[in-house]
Amino acid sequence: MHPQNPGTTALREPGSKTELFLAFNFMALQGVGGVLAVVQNEMVERRRWMTRVQFLEEWSVAQIMPGPNVVNLCLMFGGKYFGLPGALAALAGLLCAPLVLVLLMAILFGGIADLPSAQGALRGMGAVAAGLIIATGLKLASALPQNAMGLLVSLVFSSLTFVAVGLFRWPLAWALLGLGSVAMAYAYVRLKRSAIVHHGDSA
Repeated sequence: MHPQNPGTTALREPGSKTELFLAFNFMALQGVGGVLAVVQNEMVERRRWMTRVQFLEEWSVAQIMPGPNVVNLCLMFGGKYFGLPGALAALAGLLCAPLVLVLLMAILFGGIADLPSAQGALRGMGAVAAGLIIATGLKLASALPQNAMGLLVSLVFSSLTFVAVGLFRWPLAWALLGLGSVAMAYAYVRLKRSAIVHHGDSA
């Protein structure tokens, strides 16, 4: 666990694998168009399982691992507290109920998929999901000043990544290997210097 900032509400831990299963089940059922916003709100704001800084760090690791980001996150989080059974409990909670709903919706939606009203509803849900993701990104940005690289450098790398992937259409793997490697090297140097300074001050 990362050290907490003074004055913040004490963090808590999931009490059991059943709590993990039910919590991720609840998150998944709310995640129309993506669960990032829901997971961040539930784990950070509502359940107090981690701070914004911790969530940002865990989410960053989940993004560079193969597979869906939120699946990687739930596996890491469940495994952290209960090992492999906890990881599987969190994963089951994330997938079981949505799987049943998707199968039911596929059966029901198949007959009306071509109707303009159905297509309009899907576009509307997509817009709402995009808004939730943007709002979550802005909320998590408040944790950037505590990042090892600092706010300004983090914003520079974020902008470069957007330009590389969004405008120049670089493959995501290239952006991760290129910009990601430079960012990791810079963060490593900053952390090493900070550790040396801290060690010197405490000597």
